[in-house]
Amino acid sequence: MNRENISVGEYYHIYNRGVGKKVIFKDDRDRIRFIFLILYFQANNNFPQISRIVTSYVKHRVFDIGNDVKSKLIAKRFVELTAFALMPNHFHLIVKETREGGMGKYMQRVLNSYTKYFNTRYGVSGHLFEGPYKAVHVEDNEQLLHLSAYVHLNPRALKEWRRREASYPWSSYQDCVGENRWGDILKSEIILEQFKNKKEYKNFIETSGVKEIKDELAIDCQTPDV
Repeated sequence: MNRENISVGEYYHIYNRGVGKKVIFKDDRDRIRFIFLILYFQANNNFPQISRIVTSYVKHRVFDIGNDVKSKLIAKRFVELTAFALMPNHFHLIVKETREGGMGKYMQRVLNSYTKYFNTRYGVSGHLFEGPYKAVHVEDNEQLLHLSAYVHLNPRALKEWRRREASYPWSSYQDCVGENRWGDILKSEIILEQFKNKKEYKNFIETSGVKEIKDELAIDCQTPDV
């Protein structure tokens, strides 16, 4: 869709992959860096020491961010991150725009920051992603629910994670069916409140068959390669 048509209050499936299907997340540090960006760039907060924060997470599995910073982020964010999944050469996000122009600002900051980091770390230059990010408008609640299943089942394409998708550390699936690692920074309530409990949501994910019906849902992902 035309990214200029993104509207406040609407949910979107945001995705992109590496140029030429190249791997964009080579190790845990890369994945942690990207997760930090999609979580903490939802508002205009500046983080001059992201590398230190990521190193802290590598060691302690928690981002060293004060509660005051988190509170300001939640109060001033221009998008809400609802779900995510990182794969070796692509990513999927479900994002709601909460302030006009927020989606463009959010994705520009995330992708530019990650590209600069990646190129610096690996001594390369040029484009990392395959063109601008893709945005598919979520038309109704049914599509939102099945989209969340599609995103959370993506790790099924990785043989070592097949049937263990709920334990995959690089998606929000475990946050939706277990303890939410990110608190209110990850806004999954729009999905979870439609189920009696997290177990019921997990059952929905595992029985949705969304991998087979993605074309009917108009989820144009172009990302079968891992």
